[in-house]
Amino acid sequence: QVQLVESGGGLVQAGGSLRLSCAASGSIFSINAMGWYRQAPGKQRELVAGLTTGGSPNYADSVKGRFTISRDNAKNTVYLQMNSLKPEDTAVYYCNADVQQRGSWIVSNFWGQGTQVTVSS
Repeated sequence: QVQLVESGGGLVQAGGSLRLSCAASGSIFSINAMGWYRQAPGKQRELVAGLTTGGSPNYADSVKGRFTISRDNAKNTVYLQMNSLKPEDTAVYYCNADVQQRGSWIVSNFWGQGTQVTVSS
């Protein structure tokens, strides 16, 4: 099995910054893609930023120019640097990964437990 553990959420004032981390562990052969989603109260979960191995990052229009996704492949960790935060960025942020587990050809999708980000005005 594979576990994704997020950290770095919290309360910040508008205009501030936070850095989220997500570490994948377990029976991992390779990770094809990692990304961040968020879900605000009463809204659907949406993609914030994604990054495939060797690929270019993609961002939601609402965060372009403010958020940066990066990966440390050696540590199976993905980061989300969030700058110029706005109250509308308030949500639970979830890490997501497409993982090929050891001994399997199948790529499975995994989610972290989520971390709360609250931006006050």
